[in-house]
Amino acid sequence: MLINNRDLDAASVPFPKEQTYPPEYTEAIAQIKEQHQQELERLSQELRISLQTEASTRAEDQAKEQIQSLQNLYKQQKEQNIQLQQRLDEMESLRQLEAENQQLKQRIQVLENAVQERPQEQWGNTMTQQASKVLNKQVKLALEKTIDLRSLAVEPPKENAQECLRLMGMALKNLASAMNNTQALEAAAIILRSEATPQAIAYRAEQLSMLPQAVSDIRAALAKPGCSWEEFWNVAQEYEVIKQDYWVELTSEETKLITALEIASSQPDTIGVGSIVAHADPYRTLYVERGEMIQDLGEELVVAWDHWQNESKKTDRYFPEELRFWQPF
Repeated sequence: MLINNRDLDAASVPFPKEQTYPPEYTEAIAQIKEQHQQELERLSQELRISLQTEASTRAEDQAKEQIQSLQNLYKQQKEQNIQLQQRLDEMESLRQLEAENQQLKQRIQVLENAVQERPQEQWGNTMTQQASKVLNKQVKLALEKTIDLRSLAVEPPKENAQECLRLMGMALKNLASAMNNTQALEAAAIILRSEATPQAIAYRAEQLSMLPQAVSDIRAALAKPGCSWEEFWNVAQEYEVIKQDYWVELTSEETKLITALEIASSQPDTIGVGSIVAHADPYRTLYVERGEMIQDLGEELVVAWDHWQNESKKTDRYFPEELRFWQPF
């Protein structure tokens, strides 16, 4: 059947204007369009979030830079304020010095005018009066620095008698200096055990002022576990000049320990016949007992114990590593 092409373009021919698909294709295309739309929305949301994050990060960095800049500015201002305050203090000191210099100049001018106006014969009595005032002031200051001997007599220091004597000696020394009293100076020398001169008394008082610290340091050294003579001597040699003074302040146990440490330091390193020994094991009762090594058997040593003198068994044999030099407790 032949059809004219012009008939195909006629408006009366019902050709579809859009491409048509089967129903199953239509649904698939719709789903693809919906997925594509969702993907576009997701990408758009991620883009917005990324832009917001970038903007927040940029704003945070700018804020940090501003804070750091403000901190640096505050630090600079603080340093400038310190420098200004130092400069103000220096200016205030200079102002005070200037005021003092002005007062001194005025005082000098007043004295010069007084010398010119007052007759020469009146100056002798005036200088005597001025000297008396100065001397009385010095005596008063000296008496204020002295210690009231009556209060020491009523209630002396309870903890340290040597400190009491030192204070009394210094009081007498100051009294002797203020009043030019020879008897007070001699009394101070007797109390402080020194020569009756101001220099000797002052030197002796300075020595005794170290006494409390000396006693404290020596007792601290002796209180250390396993204190040796070297450890004690490192402390004691600093106070050797006042050994007699700190020795009387120590207890009998402390002086015995010092004597034992000195004896132990002079003994030989190895135990021999005649050595005073004790057992080396701290868990044995013989660790605190005293014995004398009376015989060397080569591999073993014979020890006679002091507390076994009234017992039937007076000696026993030990290996050298089982013994140590005896020290009092």
